[in-house]
Amino acid sequence: MTKWFEKNSVLMILSAIVFVGGYFFLRLGYKITDSMPFTQEILLIVLGTIATILITAMLLNKQTSVEVEKEQSVKFIELKTQMYQDLIDTLEEIVISENITQKELMKLKFDTHRLAIFASPGVLEEYRNFLDVFNETVVKDKHVSIEDSSLIAHALAKLTIYIRADLVGELDAESEHSRKEINQQIMENVK
Repeated sequence: MTKWFEKNSVLMILSAIVFVGGYFFLRLGYKITDSMPFTQEILLIVLGTIATILITAMLLNKQTSVEVEKEQSVKFIELKTQMYQDLIDTLEEIVISENITQKELMKLKFDTHRLAIFASPGVLEEYRNFLDVFNETVVKDKHVSIEDSSLIAHALAKLTIYIRADLVGELDAESEHSRKEINQQIMENVK
């Protein structure tokens, strides 16, 4: 029954019945109450009140569902933002540490699973590319050299571009800067 009210179909059917039934009721009521004009006005008030209640119920029902969707969307974006922030913090800890431990490498594997829950396909693919660069440069000797940090920073910048697109891509599309300009700026910041 609540699904019917969520889709407003019951309220729409009831409104249609009130309007159609009200029309025939008014026709009949006007003929019966020709001699008493105030009775006609009372009938109009009653039918108008019923129609107003049904229309208000439909509007409030729709407003409630829109607010719930909006709240869910905000919470989802907050979760994504926190997850991406935690990922970058983890990567920072690993790259800054002089010797990379097995525990830190395991963190990266678990981050892969966290990303699989919330991240867009583009972020997942670019994270895989980042891990490839990371594995080629660091995992063998478990040390981050200056050359390694440059390659990792470049791969992280590419990952950041996809993360930004996942979080604020719609806002970037509305800004005065093109996506290409924003991407170039992110890559230039790595140099």
